[in-house]
Amino acid sequence: MDFKKHFETAWGLTLKFIVPLILMTIVLFIVGFVTLGILAPVATAGYMQSLLLLLKEGREPKVQDIFSEMRLFLPLLLFGFAIFIATLIGFTLLVLPGILVLLFISFCCLYVLPLMTDKNMELIEAVKESYRLSVRGNIVDQVVTVISFWGITAIGSSVFIGWLFTQPLATIILLSVYTEKTSQIVQNSTS
Repeated sequence: MDFKKHFETAWGLTLKFIVPLILMTIVLFIVGFVTLGILAPVATAGYMQSLLLLLKEGREPKVQDIFSEMRLFLPLLLFGFAIFIATLIGFTLLVLPGILVLLFISFCCLYVLPLMTDKNMELIEAVKESYRLSVRGNIVDQVVTVISFWGITAIGSSVFIGWLFTQPLATIILLSVYTEKTSQIVQNSTS
């Protein structure tokens, strides 16, 4: 996988659409904060779908796109609750099992939101397909993708203003990898 291409694509799109991306990121933060995280998963799904359309079609992201995937509210709320319970149990047993649960979810469920919005998959189907995308091919590519996404996000989160720039960048990199992985599957199934 050519990560340099993914980084360059994400960097170029982030700079080209910096103002709408910053506005969307601010609204995403406010929605998550005001609703105590209840609307955060569904707002993130709308955010990712908007950035996926930017990546695929060159469509300028709009703030109202954050609310475009409200149909996913209940499944994502229940999935988030299940992840919370699994993580809580892991941390209750010992700290290490909780960390392992989070690492497993980060590795295997990275593509759930794009699959649910882009391919209109149901939650369970999206989790299974995300796992298949994660383990298919070179595992090191998936590890690099996870580390890149969380690393860029963490670096930006150290300063609030930095997060406004790094969150869209990290998300576009993730979606660029997702686009490449799903297009490889289509190419392999047609040949």
